[in-house]
Amino acid sequence: MSHHLDSPAARQDVRLDITDFYVFRGERGTVFVLNLNNSISGPDAPQGFHHEGRYEFRIDTDADARQDIAYRFTFGEPGPDGRQHWTLHRLTGDQSRDDNATGTEVATGVTGVTGEEVAGSAGERIWAGRAGDPFWIDHDVLAAVGEAFGHGERVNLSGWDRSKAANLFAGQTVHSIVLEVPDEELLRHTGGGHALGTWAVSILATDAGGWRQIQRAGHPMFHPLFSQHDPDLGDRYNTKRPDQDQELYTDLIAGRIADVVAAYDTADNARAYGETVTAFLFPDVLPYRIGSPAVYGFAGCNGRTLTDNVVDVMFSLATNTPFDIGLTKDCVTARPTDAFPYVAPVA
Repeated sequence: MSHHLDSPAARQDVRLDITDFYVFRGERGTVFVLNLNNSISGPDAPQGFHHEGRYEFRIDTDADARQDIAYRFTFGEPGPDGRQHWTLHRLTGDQSRDDNATGTEVATGVTGVTGEEVAGSAGERIWAGRAGDPFWIDHDVLAAVGEAFGHGERVNLSGWDRSKAANLFAGQTVHSIVLEVPDEELLRHTGGGHALGTWAVSILATDAGGWRQIQRAGHPMFHPLFSQHDPDLGDRYNTKRPDQDQELYTDLIAGRIADVVAAYDTADNARAYGETVTAFLFPDVLPYRIGSPAVYGFAGCNGRTLTDNVVDVMFSLATNTPFDIGLTKDCVTARPTDAFPYVAPVA
């Protein structure tokens, strides 16, 4: 699980539970994908998107870890066929940081199971609906990593058989939001700058008339590594902003990494190694350069594609030890494609 069910607040309503966030080069521009509400929660869980929620792609253009552009999706209540009307607004500058701002309407549409796209006012391409979950992980490895970082010890895989590794999310579905923004349109709002910091959030309306952030996603794998055994951290982390990360979490997360690395004895100064990793992770925004191929790999990250092996990358980085969970992108049952909407729509 990259972000699947990663906090008590998200588990209260899985329609707001972000599973994964991706940014990559598409056919015509920069693609943002937000996946939510994995079917692993069961048939009795709420379906679709929350009609009292908001889902936003946030973009920082000046490296201060605060959004300068936001693409905001809202959804209506499901109809008899389960389909939902949606509206997309674009907000820029101060408006992107104002919950009460309305911004500019970009497009409206209806969720569906086909790959048919909706065109936005500036050439955007949008699709929202149910799709196969492109993420993969083995349950036993997931649990062992959670134990290790929960207790500051080596990952115990002594009873695990790599040849029998199985994808926990095989056959599962998510609800996807896909937005592709033409390069020229995105560059118009960045002032020509190509370097972006990106993340996504789910937000819920409050009884008092305001808005409460439920979950956020930038880099993958924060929850499996650091909050499996610390649900309070999951809730606190998800409600904060990226520009708060270094102050609030560097000491805590560097310490947890240092404990595990010390147990492996793979660094002369485990604490210094932990601080190096947190400098990479915080602020928790996914960097991407407009117009470039995306990759999340051992040499670094530039966005994240739907098929990047982020589990091996992040587990190796956090433990300072080579990690191989025995699975590849071939274990995904509904495979992404190179054509819009890139995810694999399912009925």
